[in-house]
Amino acid sequence: MKRKWVLVLVLVLCLGGLALKWRGAHVNAAVAETLRLDPHSARAARTMLITLADGREFPVNYLRDGNLVFMGIDGRWWRAFQNTGQPVTMLIQGETLTGHARVILDDPALVETVFARLRPTVPEWLPDALNGKLVAITLQ
Repeated sequence: MKRKWVLVLVLVLCLGGLALKWRGAHVNAAVAETLRLDPHSARAARTMLITLADGREFPVNYLRDGNLVFMGIDGRWWRAFQNTGQPVTMLIQGETLTGHARVILDDPALVETVFARLRPTVPEWLPDALNGKLVAITLQ
């Protein structure tokens, strides 16, 4: 009997995970479409569309500071920017830009400073480990 409930729980968790993944992909596609069709919207003022070297696209909040663009990543895909990083293409308010993106893991002061501007409404009690990873993109 106990084994049956464990199997039911595992099935429910798997189905829930699939539903969340589908919803995330659907929402991302809708946001990407909005960014393309209305580059001067309020959403486009704070969200860019980034395309990785493998063709995956993600709408993410960004902060542009001169020749740098910063983004915070909450999912596991930040690992694509480890070590030497990778080239990326960005759609920012209707403008297509290219750059090289690398995750910042060794400069906590910079991460804190940028996240204070990029995500000013994050609760102070939230541990830094849950605040995502900071990626810096040097524009080309």
